[in-house]
Amino acid sequence: MPDYVFRVGGEGGEGVISTGEMLTVALARSGFEIYTFRTYPAEIKGGHANFQVRASDKLLLSYGASVDVLIAFNQEAYDKHYKDVHPGGVVVYDSDSFTPSATDSLILYAVPMSSLATEKVGVKLTKNIVSLGVCAGLFDIPAEKLDELLREKFGRKGEAVVQKNLLALQVGVEYAKTLGKRDTIRMGRGPRQTKELVLSGNESLALGAIAVGCRLYAGYPITPATDIMEFLAKELPKLGGYVVQTEDEIAALGVVLGASFAGTKAMTATSGPGFSLMTEMMGLAVAGEVPAVIVDVQRVGPSTGMPTKTEQGDLYLACYGGHGNCPRIVMALTSVEDCFYGIQRAFNIAEQFQMPVVVLSDASLGHRKATVPVPDVTRVPTVDRRKPTAEELKHYKRYAFTPDNISPMSVPGMAGGGYVCEGLEHDETGYPAASNHENHLRATKKRYGKFVQVEAMSNDLVRTYGESNPEIGIISWGSTEGVVREAVQMAVDKGYSVGALHPKILYPQPLAKLSTFIKGCKRIIIPEVNFTGQFATLLRKRFAYDFIQLNKCIGLPFTPKEIYDKIEEVAKHVRDGRSVHATNV
Repeated sequence: MPDYVFRVGGEGGEGVISTGEMLTVALARSGFEIYTFRTYPAEIKGGHANFQVRASDKLLLSYGASVDVLIAFNQEAYDKHYKDVHPGGVVVYDSDSFTPSATDSLILYAVPMSSLATEKVGVKLTKNIVSLGVCAGLFDIPAEKLDELLREKFGRKGEAVVQKNLLALQVGVEYAKTLGKRDTIRMGRGPRQTKELVLSGNESLALGAIAVGCRLYAGYPITPATDIMEFLAKELPKLGGYVVQTEDEIAALGVVLGASFAGTKAMTATSGPGFSLMTEMMGLAVAGEVPAVIVDVQRVGPSTGMPTKTEQGDLYLACYGGHGNCPRIVMALTSVEDCFYGIQRAFNIAEQFQMPVVVLSDASLGHRKATVPVPDVTRVPTVDRRKPTAEELKHYKRYAFTPDNISPMSVPGMAGGGYVCEGLEHDETGYPAASNHENHLRATKKRYGKFVQVEAMSNDLVRTYGESNPEIGIISWGSTEGVVREAVQMAVDKGYSVGALHPKILYPQPLAKLSTFIKGCKRIIIPEVNFTGQFATLLRKRFAYDFIQLNKCIGLPFTPKEIYDKIEEVAKHVRDGRSVHATNV
């Protein structure tokens, strides 16, 4: 049954990303599950870009380990990626641009993409559409789906532009007939009949925010989080909501806190550099007990780092960034579908506990596209903040010390509900009490006291895979869930005793579930897309356990094989009674 990986590579500006996106949607509309990965240069134009899409008739958990079809627009694309094509795989290349080195292990199809676009279509820029036509013809991808996409994509530019692109597609389809097919890859139509959406992680997150009642977004553009703002800028006004582009990230969180203080569910999204700027304002959210949702779509750091590459490097900052005792809740999203439901949970937790909630995504997940079932908006019931009763408003204390440490929160205009919300330490009424030592201790205990309930909730938001009582355990977080799950299944199929645990709330940690899992394993691997093993470090402080770190720090996500190889190594060491060292891949 079909399960193939297509990768497009070339120069930024050649239409690499748009080619991959159209191929993705065409395969999805043809009835296949899809899972994508893309990487592109930080330059506005130029530099190497590539887009990968995996298409299958089954549920996909990763973007795959090897490439079946490489579409190379230039020599650099071929040089960078041909080694990832498995023996017997296919390379479709622009023979006007280069001639690949001879290799007996690959099937090469020479296509003069540039000259076909120039001579047959009259527009060199349609080279990428010619390549799509070739793929449709060679690999039995329904051309009518690509035809539909071209009409949708270029319809606003006029019928002349549409016809040029349709011609380019047909030129590619016809040229494929002259190539003499030598491979066995045939897509056809997939088995999926139910309606599904093709969404990126950022789009899914934005939809989830709308569904839970977010009506204000404030942010400053930053890769790779800007897609969230662009999506909401189109959709929120239709619902009476607002999107505000601020002068910087500090102001963005300030606007969110102001809106939340006024009773509106609000959020912001940024990446590492912008999140760093927000830490002082996040302290105001903690001191003022103001609900707020802050999304960090992580990229490579430090400083500007690698703006378009992925990393899980902001966990320390998310958990501990800020001065003083500054509790916040940290969650991590795991998949495109989880982005929809996860952001709803984040809003619910922020509202219920009147705290800032940091939601960690990353560039790989934010830009990844996948087929997801039409979301069920009733699956995560909406939670709103506690409001004061009429009796409480007679002698209103905004920061009243309560048994569960959650105080009723009024909104401006509520009779009797006026109070001052500020960063100075305050008493129960909100009046400044910056010199009252006993009050500060009591207020700090109140703010941290909410963690007791959040920790109980975090134990319910844990997923496990593989064997229930494994010898080798894996604890992962964030967008590594899918590749870990696939690797665990590979290992179990090979006879290894392996199981995985994946928490969705990282701070406070689900200690009960973690403790039970850790005690039952002989060895535990923690794979992370960062250099130091940040989650492993946090867990080591709690459990004093010698976790085996598997760290990847090259701006790319894990593949299932990288996880599986570490499982196999650890299994051999367990059998031989030897210790295992950390690995960087």
